Amino acid sequence: MRGAFEDQGGLFSYISPEARIPADHPLRKIRELVREVLGELNRSLGKLYASEGRPSIPPEQLLSALLLQVFYGIRSERQLMEQLDYNLLYRWFVGLSPDDPVWDPTTFTKNRDRLQNGEVFTKFMSSLLNHAQVKPLLSDEHFSVDGTLIEAWASQKSFRPKDGSGDEDGGANFHGQKRKNDTHASTTDPDSRLYRKAAGREAKLSYMGHVTMENRHGLAVAGMVTHANGTAERRASEIMLKAKSKVAGRRITAGEDKAYDTADHVANLRASNVTPHVTQNNGINKNGKSRRSTIDERTTRHKGYGMSQTCRAMIECIFGWGKQHGTMRKTKHRGIGRVAADFMLNLIAYNLIRIPKLVAA
Repeated sequence: MRGAFEDQGGLFSYISPEARIPADHPLRKIRELVREVLGELNRSLGKLYASEGRPSIPPEQLLSALLLQVFYGIRSERQLMEQLDYNLLYRWFVGLSPDDPVWDPTTFTKNRDRLQNGEVFTKFMSSLLNHAQVKPLLSDEHFSVDGTLIEAWASQKSFRPKDGSGDEDGGANFHGQKRKNDTHASTTDPDSRLYRKAAGREAKLSYMGHVTMENRHGLAVAGMVTHANGTAERRASEIMLKAKSKVAGRRITAGEDKAYDTADHVANLRASNVTPHVTQNNGINKNGKSRRSTIDERTTRHKGYGMSQTCRAMIECIFGWGKQHGTMRKTKHRGIGRVAADFMLNLIAYNLIRIPKLVAA
């Protein structure tokens, strides 16, 4: 029998969003974990707000919505508000009832800046890694470090001379000009830098994101964003690994690729109580001469060196997920502070997706 078509459905619904979400939906475990971590941050979140005045967007809902944006690669906060208005799954995850109004995108963005200035994303990451179910999954002595380029939200036309010359055509014709970060800067995002990934590749306005990964299960345990330049990867690695070594209270190991194989970097790591398991760079340099690696058999003869090199490849999964599914490939934010906050959100989201599977295994 053919069913009757009704163009307009019922006016009221008596089924709660909780009942509509499948019991085995992946967001269920993630939502539970997020709520527990946010409960631990309740006191820190309270310090960011005044005791009187007009109520703002609850920080718990704000952070949950931002995580949804990364999970599903939603390109803007305006589109996030649009989808939050009609998507019951999103409403359930954030904690909105079907009748609750969504927030104005501008209000949402201003409240997001409050979390960023209060370093809430970094605190959330720390609390997540110290969670009772998560901490046993982490290695506290074996790590890997790598960096990736994050394309800035700025066009090549905005990269103009700092002295104001050459603005007659609005920067439209820059072909044949010598443009360097020393003499030029973007007018729309001054923190970005012109950088090329390798010889023969095009130069783009970019930032550089850096991740420290623990080698047991490949979870991100630290991250930071810097200006894109030739030494940024090594300096960021030294900062993050020194902090990890201090927390561990003993010597740790760090797997890195051949871009980190320089004498000063290896010496700095060893001085920070870090054993550098760096890939040997014995290739031919641009002058046609053979390089001599700073890593010799005193390091490579140990079994742990080969294990670090094997585990190091897992860090590419973090970058791959962030650029394919998250919002890491090309940032929609301007300024190194906002880009760093969005980068940290991507690391948190990657961990939240991985952790429930690791706990259940």
